[in-house]
Amino acid sequence: MDIILLIQAVIMGIVEGITEFLPISSTGYMILSADAMGFWSKDKVDLFVVVVQLGAILAVIYDYWGRLWQAFMGLLTGKAAGMSNPRQLGLSLIVATIPVMLVGFTFADEIKTYLFNPITVAIMLIIGGLLIFYVEKRPKTVIACEAEDVSLKTALMIGLFQCLALIPGTSRSGATIIGALWLGVSRKASAEFSFFLGIPVIVGAGLLDLAKHHEVLASSEDWLVLAIGTVVSFIVALLCIRWLVAWVSRRDFTIFAWLRIITGVIVLLASWLFGYQMVG
Repeated sequence: MDIILLIQAVIMGIVEGITEFLPISSTGYMILSADAMGFWSKDKVDLFVVVVQLGAILAVIYDYWGRLWQAFMGLLTGKAAGMSNPRQLGLSLIVATIPVMLVGFTFADEIKTYLFNPITVAIMLIIGGLLIFYVEKRPKTVIACEAEDVSLKTALMIGLFQCLALIPGTSRSGATIIGALWLGVSRKASAEFSFFLGIPVIVGAGLLDLAKHHEVLASSEDWLVLAIGTVVSFIVALLCIRWLVAWVSRRDFTIFAWLRIITGVIVLLASWLFGYQMVG
């Protein structure tokens, strides 16, 4: 058994758990981390990067089980509970999921073939950082204080923003949180709606990719590496979720914009100095 490979899987799980819900692109940082460590072959890394996100999204389901269950029951019964509207949350999540499902299922293989590389990640990190600066500078009028208040129209627009996250380096959380802020959703509600919206998208993408490409995991050690990364990402994400909600309730995302831009510039410089090539 390759101990170094298992340690690398732990590191990758930590990277996923920390970055999944921050507006800095978990996929981008996972690709960069794998590239820097020489972690696995490209086909295995591509599968690992998608499937290990299941651990992080299970942390959301665990931490928000009560509200998610209310949303599910609201869809079934058509009833709202208290002042919030769990049925509205359920409907909004369905509407917001449709665009990325259509685009993702149609172009998943092409995206992985041509865009899963450090150069694409670097460019999108920089572009995303500049967009964060722009949105944070804009005057904001709050139209939805809680995730349950997000209208179907706003949900559809957030879902369209989420499609941009299919490009590595964009950040699913970044696209949905910043997009929601742009549309007038409060900071706390933007973060939580983004968490919830990740459930159908990440679970669907992870299970589909595992079903389509499971043959690249040729040994029990391969499956162990994937399992370790997934479990570690669950534990780390569980520790990060509440911290992020507390953070966005008090502060803006400027620090993450700087982090994205600095990382992107470093990768582009490395590509120039050390000769990274586009893959695909």
